[in-house]
Amino acid sequence: MLRLILVIFISLSALQPSAIAQERLFTDLSLQYVSNYELTTKTFNDTTIGGFSGITYNPQQEEYYLISDDRSSINPARFYTAKINYDDTGIKEVKIIGVNYLKNQQGQLYANNNIDTEAIAYSPRNTLFISSEGVSNKAIPPFINQYDLQGNFLSAVPIPNRYIYDKKENKGIQDNYGFESLTIKANGISKEDPFRLFTSTELALSQDFDPKNINSLLRSRMMHYVVNPFSTPVLIAEHLYPVDKPPLGVIVNGISELLALPQEGYLLSLERNLGLRGFGAKIYQIVMANASDISNEKSLAGNIDSINPISKKLVFDLQNLNIELDNLEGMTMGKPLADGNQSLILVSDNNFTPNRQKTQFILLKMAYH
Repeated sequence: MLRLILVIFISLSALQPSAIAQERLFTDLSLQYVSNYELTTKTFNDTTIGGFSGITYNPQQEEYYLISDDRSSINPARFYTAKINYDDTGIKEVKIIGVNYLKNQQGQLYANNNIDTEAIAYSPRNTLFISSEGVSNKAIPPFINQYDLQGNFLSAVPIPNRYIYDKKENKGIQDNYGFESLTIKANGISKEDPFRLFTSTELALSQDFDPKNINSLLRSRMMHYVVNPFSTPVLIAEHLYPVDKPPLGVIVNGISELLALPQEGYLLSLERNLGLRGFGAKIYQIVMANASDISNEKSLAGNIDSINPISKKLVFDLQNLNIELDNLEGMTMGKPLADGNQSLILVSDNNFTPNRQKTQFILLKMAYH
């Protein structure tokens, strides 16, 4: 018996340094719920408000840009400009003040069902980077493009061929599981300084999914670009992001947003799910340190024991709030709160079904310790 206890003690002691080292990877931050707000405005400038899949903040103008995932089927593909009035006690008002249509490289509006915009990020250049999942059943590829604040096309971020859907070759982004997330980490002072751009697939690429192993669907890829004024953006790393396994009663779970933190190499991720109890969402802190570069991995469908994934730590489970959550897809930092802590704003995609869903804004307080 004594020998058994000794063996157990030694085993636990061996595990402890590893657990401590893992914990030290993360910065010490917490999130606290402040309030939630429902936007009841239905239209603006002859457009239908809804489908907000991403949100980003312009600190110079104290304005927020919201990308709609309307595939140019109700109105042309577009983003909205909003003012969000809040303080330490909650959100007082969300007011839509502008709408801009996106134009392609030819200066034309995107045609119906030729685009599926999902994420948006404000850049130090006073421009917007916007991602589209593409439309796989029409062989329309995904993209990450740069636009000016009026929606005019400026440039494209190169997308690796492995992300381009090809049914015959069984590769590329699966339908509706593409670039749901997009975030920018500015490093410099001047708008000409390089910055970093991150995006991820919501779930696994076609070639990374093995139908015989349902858990392989959770193997998302996260890309890390450097954007500079002298050349096209360069992909410098690609990592395996392990999406949480859906709990009992949850139909689907995936990454809906990434958000770069001030500290280099640290991000927040938003995973949202849909199940028998409705919508759920969790916010994780993720760290790229020690993660393997998988840019040369043709497939993740097999054994991946040799690959170090991104490290992640649960920071906030929104289902514990005991409020009705909607389909939360966007997340951004806004202006600081009066107590000096950082605000965090989430927004939901109502899927243009206002009778069943709502456009929900949630305000959280982010504190470092």
